Amino acid sequence: MITLTTDFGLKGPYVGEMKVAMLRINPNAKIVDVTHSVTRHSILEGSFVMEQVVKYSPKGTVHVGVIDPGVGTERRAIVIEGDQYLVVPDNGLATLPLKHIKVKSVYEIIPDKIRKFTGWEISSTFHGRDIFGPAGALIEKGIHPEEFGREIPVDSIVKLNVEPRKEGDVWILKVIYIDDFGNVILNLENYEKPRTVELLDFNLRLPYLETYGLVEKGEMLALPGSHDYLEIAVNMGSAAERLNVKVGDELRVRLL
Repeated sequence: MITLTTDFGLKGPYVGEMKVAMLRINPNAKIVDVTHSVTRHSILEGSFVMEQVVKYSPKGTVHVGVIDPGVGTERRAIVIEGDQYLVVPDNGLATLPLKHIKVKSVYEIIPDKIRKFTGWEISSTFHGRDIFGPAGALIEKGIHPEEFGREIPVDSIVKLNVEPRKEGDVWILKVIYIDDFGNVILNLENYEKPRTVELLDFNLRLPYLETYGLVEKGEMLALPGSHDYLEIAVNMGSAAERLNVKVGDELRVRLL
């Protein structure tokens, strides 16, 4: 199985081009579209999305992620091999899914070697179709990454700074995802559940509850959410709009 996560959107031929290129290499590939609606160029958002899929995928799954604002530059295209595979640009996209993969080795994809398998030229602006997609299709077909790449040190890959910080009793947390409901997901997990969550930047104290419907429509709350991260929400409303925050913003939070 191959999963696809991109910021391509659904307008234009890009997703279709990538998928038919993959099927041309591996006609029997089973391709699962996770999303093609990651906010353009948002590596952090894409990393969160890929993490959630990796957590529930079977061993051997190949995850192809293309949120790649550095396409065509010297940034590397890599394959991370473990009990699952990540095929991604080396720009930090792998940061969160890496927590759930037992990494064995990492390979830098060599474009000329990929081209020997595909038979077509590589565009400088569409590596999803010409490099990442084909690499994923080859792996799912049983071709080992060393056939089209070179091994590089595991600790050389780029990682995002997504560790929560604590100053006294205050957490400095980052918004790592905002879903279509406007729920704000913060980078804190494995915490002791509080009764109240204080958002210091907004002078707000929110009840910490298990689900949205435990407050009245339009009221704010904090909760564990479905991804094990601390979440801020509005019942039948948008916390992101209420707080005017976006992915990457930092919030000062106290758990009481």
